[in-house]
Amino acid sequence: MNSVALIGRLTKDPELRFISGSGMAVAQFTLAVDKNLSRDKKQQFEQQGKPTADFIRIVVWGKQAENCANYLEKGRRVAIQGSIQVSSYKSNSGETRYTTDVVASNVEFIDWGDKKPQGASQQQQKPAGNFQAFDDDFANDFKAIEDDDDIPF
Repeated sequence: MNSVALIGRLTKDPELRFISGSGMAVAQFTLAVDKNLSRDKKQQFEQQGKPTADFIRIVVWGKQAENCANYLEKGRRVAIQGSIQVSSYKSNSGETRYTTDVVASNVEFIDWGDKKPQGASQQQQKPAGNFQAFDDDFANDFKAIEDDDDIPF
């Protein structure tokens, strides 16, 4: 079974590109995932200059990739579910190099910021169609409860 679940923070903004020919979106980013260290062990690691987090490269495909690129940014916390993929390539010197990525099947945004999709205006957009504002006939029918003792629960 090849299954991974991670929670961490983005180390930089996602990089979005589109595969030529198919037009499929693919986003890549690195996730900093804290190691499960006690407070004392974490201090010891920090004093020795050892990393207290693992840095894991994440690959996301399709519409989810576009959403990641539009709404995530450096420092945001996300939960990832996916699988590990090991790939290899030849370097310029002819050596075989291996990479390990997590291919995300699900990305949950834990921290929601105010980042807007690229191209979105700062103004609130009006709904499309023939909509009109209406008066709420019942807006003044409800009164604030001044004493919580009157509430039956």
